[in-house]
Amino acid sequence: MEPPKKIRSVVVDDEPLARTNISVMLKHDPQIEIVRECGSGMEALSEIRNTKPDLVFLDVQMPECDGFDVLELLGRDLPPAVVFVTAYDQYALRAFEAGALDYLLKPFDNDRFDRALGRAKERIAHGRDAPRRMERLALKNAGQVSFVKVSEIDWIGAADYYACLHVGTRTHLLRRSMAELDQELDQGVFCRIHRSTIVNLDRVRGLRLRLDGEYEVLLDNGTRLRLSRRYCKQLQSRLGVRGSDCT
Repeated sequence: MEPPKKIRSVVVDDEPLARTNISVMLKHDPQIEIVRECGSGMEALSEIRNTKPDLVFLDVQMPECDGFDVLELLGRDLPPAVVFVTAYDQYALRAFEAGALDYLLKPFDNDRFDRALGRAKERIAHGRDAPRRMERLALKNAGQVSFVKVSEIDWIGAADYYACLHVGTRTHLLRRSMAELDQELDQGVFCRIHRSTIVNLDRVRGLRLRLDGEYEVLLDNGTRLRLSRRYCKQLQSRLGVRGSDCT
């Protein structure tokens, strides 16, 4: 039986002591292989692109190129698991929206670090080469940050510069574009049915042809959503519907 594959990790922080502390904690886990410690965002960007690590502990505040810049510049080359590390809690919302798996607030103890590492190992174990999928969305309201599980979203509608998340009887506003969400959500679960609507396929009860010749999507909770002809064939294909006319 082959031994478990090492989890290749990069530690990024402009403070040498902070890098050392994280590396020491990681070395207690025999499954972890520290590829490199990076002291700047630009150094991290180059290292991540070249070595493609599984796990990155990434400081938020760094001169010239901070943690958010690193993730933005990496684009779709993000590692499977990214854990943000910072001394400031006001960055939590942006961290999760940027794709971070967890958010370590300095100073953190061994238990908190172990929980973050455990989550990262679980994510990586589900597939090193699997596409990244958002598990939750962070919402900010009245100075508080709350989270919505993506799997609980029934459908999403455009609302000016926001996306309106419909979760059961509740709605939440998220400052994200429909194009961004359409690209980032799990394509096996969510489908664009209109330029202003994304639907959770697990909630779809059926399709109904209206008197005007247009289709509408019926959800389990009774909601009816307009189906654009542009997205009709895509939806029917994803639902396994054959022989229907989208023209």
